[in-house]
Amino acid sequence: VLKPFNFINNKKPMNTMLNSSYASFALIFLYCIFFFALALSSPVSDPELIVAEVHRKINESISRRNLGYFSCETGNPIDDCWRCDKDWEKNRKRLADCGIGFGKNAIGGRDGEIYVVTDPGNDDPVNPKPGTLRYAVIQDEPLWIIFSRDMTIQLKEELIMNSFKTLDGRGASVHISGGPCITIQYVTNIIIHGLHIHDCKQGGNTDVRDSPEHYGWRTISDGDGVSIFGGSHVWVDHCSLSNCNDGLIDAIRGSTAITISNNYLTHHNKVMLLGHSDTYEQDKNMQVTIAFNHFGEGLVQRMPRCRHGYFHVVNNDYTHWEMYAIGGSANPTINSQGNRFLAPDNSFSKEVTKHEDAPESEWSHWNWRSEGDLMLNGAFFTLSGAGPTKSSSYSRASSLAARPSSNVGEITISSGALSCKKGSHC
Repeated sequence: VLKPFNFINNKKPMNTMLNSSYASFALIFLYCIFFFALALSSPVSDPELIVAEVHRKINESISRRNLGYFSCETGNPIDDCWRCDKDWEKNRKRLADCGIGFGKNAIGGRDGEIYVVTDPGNDDPVNPKPGTLRYAVIQDEPLWIIFSRDMTIQLKEELIMNSFKTLDGRGASVHISGGPCITIQYVTNIIIHGLHIHDCKQGGNTDVRDSPEHYGWRTISDGDGVSIFGGSHVWVDHCSLSNCNDGLIDAIRGSTAITISNNYLTHHNKVMLLGHSDTYEQDKNMQVTIAFNHFGEGLVQRMPRCRHGYFHVVNNDYTHWEMYAIGGSANPTINSQGNRFLAPDNSFSKEVTKHEDAPESEWSHWNWRSEGDLMLNGAFFTLSGAGPTKSSSYSRASSLAARPSSNVGEITISSGALSCKKGSHC
């Protein structure tokens, strides 16, 4: 029984038993050597290495499914890493080892204790009470934060997170809505999984605590669902997001090493901003993977809107947009692979892309490519740059393609917050 207002010791799950065959052992050994070597280098020093790794994991997942090793597998490498375990509730922290892409090294609160949120109300931005979500996220130590039951949390001010935290909504229906929402500012190693984040409002012009030792004055916030401001190693997975004041997920001011995956995004105008401004050149280091998401009904634009950095958009399902799907300015590199784009019926909104704030003589040199994307109902992608085989930005893009775009519906069918029950596959 989970005790309220308390940290709970949680042992790491036992490793899965290895296949006894020498072939399987050899493959696992090589796998470990590869990741050990990769870990010695900067996790985001070469964007194309991360792109190639995403491709490899997708292909491994597809191969296992085709061989019939796991009947519950879908070909989605994140989900296939943990959802086949009917004891997921006992092995929650396994999720931290399932990331892919630029945010793959985000471990969240994996190395800390489990903290159970029991009190959805009583939000005090300066002196949060034990048992509340705010009390958990400001702590200095790593924490894996779960929820005792279904709850709706209406925050009075931004939820300012401290480093090495996981918000894990599995096993409950957890809504953060009706007030300011989540801020990840100048912190690292954050995992947000399985939450409903919607109807987020502006806050500010008041004091808010961000650690046990410090609180300070906050100016007016934007009202984003998830605001990443100078954050790194961030993974947002299997969340349902809609109808916020500004963006659903925005990453600005030098944020990097981010994966946004398996989310269901609906009913919003400016969906996702990646990059602060055209003049903020520190965002040239921004690297974001956007994979396996469903961009659904009621969306207008910015899925995402990119500046300066490197953005890998892979195996997403775009079923609704009113203006455009993928846009950008200030010379971002956009690598679109294996996505499905269903254009609206409006003949003036068929174009997937929007090169913004520059004449064609300038944007024609930006490296934007489409590889294996499925274009439906007249959708079209305006390419730019030197081309996929000539530009150094794509030199490490593996020929191991993303999963075929014709299968995107299957791979994204479980996008958004899952309904997980104890003792059964999630």
